[in-house]
Amino acid sequence: MNHRRIRPFNTRDTYPEQNLDNDLCQAVVAGDTIYLRGQIGQDLDTAANVGVGDVAAQTEQAMINIATLLGEAEATLHDIVKVTVYLVDPRYRETVYRVMGRWLRGVHPVSTGLVVSALARPEWLVEIDVIAVRQAAAS
Repeated sequence: MNHRRIRPFNTRDTYPEQNLDNDLCQAVVAGDTIYLRGQIGQDLDTAANVGVGDVAAQTEQAMINIATLLGEAEATLHDIVKVTVYLVDPRYRETVYRVMGRWLRGVHPVSTGLVVSALARPEWLVEIDVIAVRQAAAS
């Protein structure tokens, strides 16, 4: 089976201040399962940071990214089965989960939340990792 790679990139372009050279992508479609790269408050098209200092705005952008990438993978938010949320401060939990809850109303994925000391860039406050399975395959 060939996996479809969505929005490939190299880390030397996305993290020019770091000495990295890794070929990655924003999503991998493996059969009917879609694995998304952890999404943060960064515009997918411009790589501009969104909502610096504002965890709600960063979460909103991450959810926009998730919906966009799932669409590119021919899936929807309703296909999400697993969400992992990384927070740099436990006090952000309520805000982040309220924003996510609006986007995932009626979806009922399993979810894991973790508090970490930092994300890849200091301005990022939340990262959301998603696995989805197209429902046509799951029925």
